[in-house]
Amino acid sequence: MESIIETSYSRAMDNTVGSLTQFQKSVIIGSLLGDGYLRVVKGRTNALLEINHSIKEKEYVDWKYETLKNVAGSEPKSRETNKGRIAYRFYTKQLSELTDLLHLFYQNGKKVMPDIEINPISLAVWYMDDGSKCSNSDIYLNTQQFDFKSQKRMIQALAGLGLEARLNKDKSYQRVRFIKSSIPCLISMISEYIIPSMKYKIEL
Repeated sequence: MESIIETSYSRAMDNTVGSLTQFQKSVIIGSLLGDGYLRVVKGRTNALLEINHSIKEKEYVDWKYETLKNVAGSEPKSRETNKGRIAYRFYTKQLSELTDLLHLFYQNGKKVMPDIEINPISLAVWYMDDGSKCSNSDIYLNTQQFDFKSQKRMIQALAGLGLEARLNKDKSYQRVRFIKSSIPCLISMISEYIIPSMKYKIEL
């Protein structure tokens, strides 16, 4: 797992921003757009990040752990949920930088998309978290948990990367769908950051 991280990002990992490298911060932002969760433990000042996925995505959680190992609280552990699902998760330490992100990504306890730019690393993590490929011409980001304003900001952020997307209705919710002409650019942009167990999401 260590080699996967170091091969593509050794230079990015050297660019430190406080206690987080720029690469780590990009991974965290991508996780927050996906399944990542920030919270402050009662009686504490700063936020921690929870990474929680299905045990089926163990390699992916282990990759995130190796990426954030220097700020992680403990190694990933599996647990059975009350619905019988086996989850695999870890928490980071409490960091002021995470508290700053908490203020950006949460309003009244609800996760939102802030008015920020994203980079290919964040997009790759976001896609590994919440992306889905229904066919060669239908690739989505499952953004149903976000409100309309947040989803419009997501489309603007993607446009900043030269990617065109629209909102697509999914039952009573909406999600982000990439325009067919942007799919080759999307795949080219994120492919080097997709870990082996997630490659199926970009195979056309």
